[in-house]
Amino acid sequence: MDSSLIERVQAGDRDALVMYIEASKPQLLTFIRRSMSDAMRRKVEPEDILQEVGVAALQSLADVQLADRDPFRWLCQLSERRIIDAHRRYFAAQKRSAEKERDLYSGGDASGQRGFIDVLAASITSPSQAFSRDQREFRLLAALEQLPVEHQSAIRLRYVEGLPSKEIAEQLGKSDGAVRVMLTRSLSKLQEMLDD
Repeated sequence: MDSSLIERVQAGDRDALVMYIEASKPQLLTFIRRSMSDAMRRKVEPEDILQEVGVAALQSLADVQLADRDPFRWLCQLSERRIIDAHRRYFAAQKRSAEKERDLYSGGDASGQRGFIDVLAASITSPSQAFSRDQREFRLLAALEQLPVEHQSAIRLRYVEGLPSKEIAEQLGKSDGAVRVMLTRSLSKLQEMLDD
């Protein structure tokens, strides 16, 4: 790995981080696969975890002190957190009744809209941002409505219903790769609109 690229990542350069993640993709996928149980791999693709790690890394880069840290180790730690989150999402859900599961996602609203906003607001915005929860949710809803309907559907299926990208691709009639690109671009666009 080019040491100047690592230094740029440690200095908080987002473009450098994107290049670093891409260059480290084989090693990161190997780490993720080894960290996931067989049962988890049947529920979630390692590539989905890696995609979530990339988004989380870009969102938190400004708030993380990497000056004396190994960026690869940091990405591995983010991967471990995403795997734990996925484990809780899929396996803790099996212990709840169907009614409780519905309430988790819908937030008690039959339309599911409130739960959708709660999940996305928590996953896209960082806790260090200064605006309140209600303002964050309002801004997120407004930003979501600016995305194409297909992109909104993909985000809902991935982050609310927890479907892997392969299943989303089947539902939308697209390739797995196209869905991954759509999700990445949609989340980046939402982040840009919220940052503005």
